[in-house]
Amino acid sequence: MSGRGGDRDALGRPFAAHSRTASPAPAEGRAPARAVPAPARTDGTAPAGDRAPARAEATGPSAATPDIDDFTRPWWEAAAEGRLLVRRCGACGRAHHYPREFCPYCWSEEVGWEQASGRATLYTWSVVHRNDLLPFRARTPYTAAVVDLAEGPRMMTEIVGCAEEDLRIGMELEAAFREEGGAVVVPVFAPVRAVTAPPRRRG
Repeated sequence: MSGRGGDRDALGRPFAAHSRTASPAPAEGRAPARAVPAPARTDGTAPAGDRAPARAEATGPSAATPDIDDFTRPWWEAAAEGRLLVRRCGACGRAHHYPREFCPYCWSEEVGWEQASGRATLYTWSVVHRNDLLPFRARTPYTAAVVDLAEGPRMMTEIVGCAEEDLRIGMELEAAFREEGGAVVVPVFAPVRAVTAPPRRRG
């Protein structure tokens, strides 16, 4: 899957280029995934809900730093607190992402912010081996991806903490958060951590 060099997603991040792609799982009524963004490095993540995202090495604005306006500011402020937000329509009840001031399904302006669970499944991914934009040049290879949030919307992101050979379409993921240059925190996703059930008592 090749990205278009000058294109960016709705939150200001560039699409990926020179990458190897997994075919998405078929989903009735859903369009195929487009080129995904080139998010940031894979270290220094914090699980969803943690209030102190780890700091990345970048120290200033770069291609990984989004343009934040008054409308999207609540989304970025929540991310800085380790929370993922989506927008939900009060008229039709459907959630959407990226953030918009109207519902993309019924066009109602009765929409508001809602905290998401941070859970998702992997829709498709692309391992990026070359990206000439800073700071991504030093971060290859990394796994750009599209995930289906538990609330319904589809989101472009990065998969961390998982080797390429272990990636599977439909695998369960959870949000993590990483600080970029300029004190901007971006959500990424990692495999759901295995939970070991406590041993049962006998008798």
